[in-house]
Amino acid sequence: MAERPEDLNLPNAVITRIIKEALPDGVNVSKEARRAISQAASVFVLYATSCANNFAMKAKRKTLNGGDVLAAMEEMEFERFMKPLREALEVYKKGQKGKKEVSEQKRKDKEKKTDSENDKSREEEEEEEHMDEEPEGENEVEEEEVEN
Repeated sequence: MAERPEDLNLPNAVITRIIKEALPDGVNVSKEARRAISQAASVFVLYATSCANNFAMKAKRKTLNGGDVLAAMEEMEFERFMKPLREALEVYKKGQKGKKEVSEQKRKDKEKKTDSENDKSREEEEEEEHMDEEPEGENEVEEEEVEN
């Protein structure tokens, strides 16, 4: 757990960006208001995490998942956020799936490239070995010439 209560606060830059995105242009927010919003957001995140953790513990899991967070939001009576939260979760899952597919394709391409390079190396080595070996017929001709 955090050593100081301030360690639990969300970063000020993040809070400021969220506030600016939520308000119309030209609206100013005082430092005191930003601090209050930051503390309220931190309390909300901690409370939601605690509720979600309770659902995970009931299911005898140590890892929180999206379903735990959705159940926590419902328990906290934030039903009106359920639909946007589900939609955001789906977008996130699709993004992760896309990243995973791209990563898997890169891995396969890299394996193909490595296999191709290995095949070329083997072929080159076999050619070198074949060139290093003298044909047996030539050796016999040379031996006969030496004897004569």
